[in-house]
Amino acid sequence: MDFFRPSGSNRGMIADDVRDQARQLIERAKARAVRIAAAESCTGGLIAAALTSIPGASDVVERGFVTYSNEAKSEMLAVPAELIARKGAVSMEVALAMADGALKASRADAAVAVTGIAGPAGGSEAKPVGLVHIAAARRGGARLHEECRFGDVGREAVREATVRKALELLARVVG
Repeated sequence: MDFFRPSGSNRGMIADDVRDQARQLIERAKARAVRIAAAESCTGGLIAAALTSIPGASDVVERGFVTYSNEAKSEMLAVPAELIARKGAVSMEVALAMADGALKASRADAAVAVTGIAGPAGGSEAKPVGLVHIAAARRGGARLHEECRFGDVGREAVREATVRKALELLARVVG
């Protein structure tokens, strides 16, 4: 199912399955008094959009960071420029640093971070289009990472799949 609904739909712009996933996460976070932050590169704010499409999200969504450029990752999330230069922006290390940085730069208790290559260009043999690193962290607790290889399935399909996986990983650190 497409992440965004066709224009003219009166049921909101986020697909039902993503809204359900976001709703469950919001309810879980509310029950545990956990505030959430999102640090997004390749999704450009879609995770925050999915979360804030749910009524009552303001009780738990603390903030979102769209850090599309390497400079933004460093300036907003304190990801070391040297780490980005050494490992590449699309790496486990940078995704984890983004999640940690989102916690440090916010009042959130849990954060999710995504960095990847949505395409159609930008891939290489080592880091192909469709490669996404997702990290989630809980203040004083778990740090999780997942490497996803969605394949060269189209830019929007990679971004949509990333949002779904990011919400899953965030739900795991919320508890």
